[in-house]
Amino acid sequence: MNRTNLDTNMKKLKKNAFRQSKVRGETASRVRCPGGEIDVESLQRVVDIAKKYGKGMVNLTNRQGFEIPGIDLADVEEVNKALQLIIENRGVNQEEYEGGYPASGTRNVVACPGKSLCPFGCYDTKKFAQKIDKLIFPNDHHVKIAFTGCSNDCAHVRLNDFGIMGQTEPQYDKDRCIGCEQCVKYCKKRSVGALKVVNGKIERDTNKCIGCGVCINYCPTRAWTRSKEEYFRVVLLGRTGKKNPRLAEDFMKWADEDTVTKIIVNVYDYLDKYLDREAVESKEHIGYIVDRTGFEEFLNYIMRDVHPNPKCEIQGRLYWGGKRYDQTNELKQSMFRFSEREQ
Repeated sequence: MNRTNLDTNMKKLKKNAFRQSKVRGETASRVRCPGGEIDVESLQRVVDIAKKYGKGMVNLTNRQGFEIPGIDLADVEEVNKALQLIIENRGVNQEEYEGGYPASGTRNVVACPGKSLCPFGCYDTKKFAQKIDKLIFPNDHHVKIAFTGCSNDCAHVRLNDFGIMGQTEPQYDKDRCIGCEQCVKYCKKRSVGALKVVNGKIERDTNKCIGCGVCINYCPTRAWTRSKEEYFRVVLLGRTGKKNPRLAEDFMKWADEDTVTKIIVNVYDYLDKYLDREAVESKEHIGYIVDRTGFEEFLNYIMRDVHPNPKCEIQGRLYWGGKRYDQTNELKQSMFRFSEREQ
C-alpha cells in the first residue's frame, strides 16, 4: 500500500532528481554517472536501494545514468541518505548533506570509453567529462553535453547541445615508412581520403584531414604517430524532440581543452539572461533560445575570455537544417503517376 501524501510538491521532488511516475504514490530516483562511469561500491548501493525501496529493478538511461523505479514517495528522504555513498564516491557537488542531488536540470554528461579502452580514442573522454561535470553541476539549466574519443562518434554527440570529438594531428616519420600504403587505403576506406602517395612517400592534405587517427592505427611500422597535443572538434546545438529536431553543426576544430572548457562554462551566463522563465518548468531548450536571440548573441557569450590556440579554426556563422516537406500538387501528381506505372 502506498503511504503517500498526494499533496507532494512535485516541482521540488523533480529538482531533487526524482521522476514523476504514472503510478500514483511512486517515484523513481535518478543516479548521476558523469562520463558513464561508476565504481563497484556505488553500483552495489544502487542495487541495495532498488531492493529495499524499489521493486528490485534498475533502468539504464539514455544518458548513461541509472534510474531506480518503484520508490514510495514517503521514502524519498531515506533514499537520499542511501545515495550519499554514490554522491561522495563520484565527487558530485552538492549543497546539503544527505539531501540527495541538489539539481536535475543539467543532464548527466555522456562519454564514450575513450583512449582508456578504445584504440581509436584520441583523449581521455571520461576524465574530461567528469572535469566539466564538476564545473557545471549543480545547475537547473537544461544543457546536454557529450564527449566522444574520435570522429566515429560512438557517443552520438551531434544530438547534444555541446558535442566534443577527439582529434589528433598525425605525425609522419618518412624514415620509418616502407611505402605499404596501408594508411592511404584505410584513410580512403574508413575516413575522408586525406592521404596520397608522392614519390614513394605519403602526403597528408591538411585541409581535408579530420584528425581521426585511422592512419596511425593501421600503420604497421609506426611511421604515423599521435601528436603530443590533444585537439577537439566542437559541434553545437543538436537536439531531438517533437519540434524541429536537428543534428549539431561543426563550430570549432583543432581546439584545445581550455577553449572547450570555457565555452561550455560561458553558456550558463547566456541562459541566465535569455531563458524564458514562463516556459514549462523553465526547461526551454537552448537551441530554441539561440533561434530566438540570434546566433551572434550566443557567440558573444560563449566566446567571452576565450583565447583559442593559433591552430584552432572557428566557424563564424552556423546554419541548421530543419524539417522540410515538399507537398506541392506537382510532386503529388508525379508520385501518383509513378505508383500507377508500378502497378
